[in-house]
Amino acid sequence: MAATESDFLIQSATYLGAAAVAVPVFNRLKLGSILGFLAAGVAVGPFGLNLLHQPEGVFHIAELGVVLFLFVIGLELSLSRLWSMRKQIFGLGAAQMTVTGAVIACLFVFAEVMPAPAAAIAGFSLAFSSTAFALQWMKDRGELSTAYGRQSFSVLLFQDLAVIPLLAAVPFVAGAGGGENSVDAALKAAGVVALVILVGKFGLDRVFRMVASSGSREAFAATALFVVALVSLAVAWAGLSMALGAFLAGALLAESSFKHQIETDIEPFRGLLLGLFFISIGMRLDLGVIAREWLLVIGGAVGLVAIKSIILYALSRVMRAGRDVALKSAATLSQGGEFAFVVFTLGVSAALFTDAQASLMAAIVTLSMMMTPGMYFAANRLMRESGDSADGLAEPEGGRDHTIIAGFGRMGQIVSQVLKNSGVDIIAIDRNPGHIRNAERFGFKVYYGDGSRLDILEAAGAADARAIILCMDDPKSVNAAVTALRERFPNVIILAVAHDRMHEIELRKLGPDVIVRETLESSILIARETLSRMGFEGHVIEDYIQQFRVTDRERLLAQIDEGPEAGQHFIHQPYKSSEKQT
Repeated sequence: MAATESDFLIQSATYLGAAAVAVPVFNRLKLGSILGFLAAGVAVGPFGLNLLHQPEGVFHIAELGVVLFLFVIGLELSLSRLWSMRKQIFGLGAAQMTVTGAVIACLFVFAEVMPAPAAAIAGFSLAFSSTAFALQWMKDRGELSTAYGRQSFSVLLFQDLAVIPLLAAVPFVAGAGGGENSVDAALKAAGVVALVILVGKFGLDRVFRMVASSGSREAFAATALFVVALVSLAVAWAGLSMALGAFLAGALLAESSFKHQIETDIEPFRGLLLGLFFISIGMRLDLGVIAREWLLVIGGAVGLVAIKSIILYALSRVMRAGRDVALKSAATLSQGGEFAFVVFTLGVSAALFTDAQASLMAAIVTLSMMMTPGMYFAANRLMRESGDSADGLAEPEGGRDHTIIAGFGRMGQIVSQVLKNSGVDIIAIDRNPGHIRNAERFGFKVYYGDGSRLDILEAAGAADARAIILCMDDPKSVNAAVTALRERFPNVIILAVAHDRMHEIELRKLGPDVIVRETLESSILIARETLSRMGFEGHVIEDYIQQFRVTDRERLLAQIDEGPEAGQHFIHQPYKSSEKQT
C-alpha cells in the first residue's frame, strides 16, 4: 500500500514538475502554455524519457483530462449566446466545417490512405480548430471582442457543437452494416441523451438550490462534478463516449441559474485541467513513428494549415467579412484542434484507425498548433499597410480627477467632445487600432486597450476616476466591465451604453449608475421632429414624449420581472392629449 501511494506521489510530482519547467519556457518563447503542456507530455511520456510509463495510468490521465476539458467547454455554452450569433455560427461555422472536412476526406481517399468511412471521420476531425489554443491566444491579446474575435469565436462554437454528432458517429461508422444492432444502439443512445436533457432541464436547478442552501462551497463544487460523472457514465452506458457525456453535462449546467457560481468554483482549476489534457496527448505521441515519417508529418502540417486558412479566408470573404477580419481569422484558426485527439483515440479503440495512423495525425495536429503563432504574426504584417495593427499604439496611463471613456466609436467620440470642451480631463481607450489612428487624424488622443478588462481600466486610473463611461459596441464587454468595476471599485460612478432593450435589462441587474440605450434618444428626437413638422403643438408633443418614457419604463420593469414577452400592451397603448388630461 505504501509503495502504491509513493508511486502515485512520484507520478504526480513528475507531471507537475514537467509542467512547471516546460510552460514558462514556451511562454517566454511566445509559443503559449498549450504547446508547453504538449512538450511536457512528450518529454515524460512512454515515448520520451519514460518517466510516466504505466499504460493504465496514462489511459486514466488521458480519459480524465478529456472528460474535464469537454465539461469546461460545454459550461461556456448557452442558448442565448448561440442564438445571438446564430448567423455566423450556422453560416460561416457550418460552411467551414463542411467544406474543410470534405476536402481533406477526398484527399485521403484519392491518396488511398484509408477507406472512405475512416477518411470521412478523419477529414472532419482535422477540420476542427483548437478552441483552447485559439481562445487563449485571443484572450491574451485582448482580441475576443474585436470583429475578427467574434467571427473566430462563432466558428469555434459551431465546431464545439459539431463534435457531438462526430463523436456519436465513430462507433456507427466503425461498425457499419451492423443492421438491427446499429439501429437499436442508435435508439438507445438517443433515448438516454433525451432523458438526460429532460432531467437536467427540469431537475438541476432544484438540486443545486438545495445544495446552495447549505452554504458549503465545497459541497456545491462536488455536486457539479458528481453531475459530470453521472451524466458521463449514463452516456457511456448508452454506447457513446464519456467525453460526449461530460460535454452534455457542461451544456446543461450552462443553462442552470447557478452557472456563474459553478464557473467561479471551477475557474481556479481550469488551466490545470487543460494542462492535464494536453500532457496526456503529448504522452501519446509515438516519437518513433514520427521520426520515421518526419517528411510526411511536416508536409501534412503545412498542408493542413494551408488548406484550412485558404478555405476559411475564402468563405469569410464570400460572407462579406472584411479583408483583415478574414485574414486574421484564417491565421488564428488554421491549426488542428484538440477534439481531433479525442476522435483519433476513439477511432483507434473502434478499429477505424491504426495506432500508426492516429500517431501521425496527432503529430500533424500538434505541429500545426506550433505554426499558429507564425501564421498570426504573418497576418499582422500583411495588415500593417491597412492600419489595423496595434504596433506602436500607446497603452493607457493613470490620472487623477479624470473621466475614462472606454470605446471610442460613434458615441464615445461625441461624449468625448462634449466633456473635453467642458473642461473635463479625458482618458479614452479603444481596442480597435483603426479607430485610434482615425481619431488621431482629428486631434484626439486615444489609448489602445480592451475596456472590458479590469487591469486595463486600472491602468487608465479607474481607482481615481470621477466617472467611467462604457461605450463599447459589444454588449458582453460592457457587462464584463460593469461587473469587474462594481466588485473592485463599488463607489465609482459608472455610466453604460446599452446596445438595445434586452441589453439594458441585463445591465440593470449589474448595477451601473446610469444606463443609456444607444438609439433611444435619437429615435425620440426623430419622433419629436416628425410630430412638429406635422403641425402638433409643442406642449402636446412633450406630453406624448413623456407618456412614452413612462410606458417604456413600465414595460422594461415588467420584462425584468416576467421575461421579454411581458408588457406588450404598453406598446399599443394610445397616448392621451394634453387637453384631455387637464
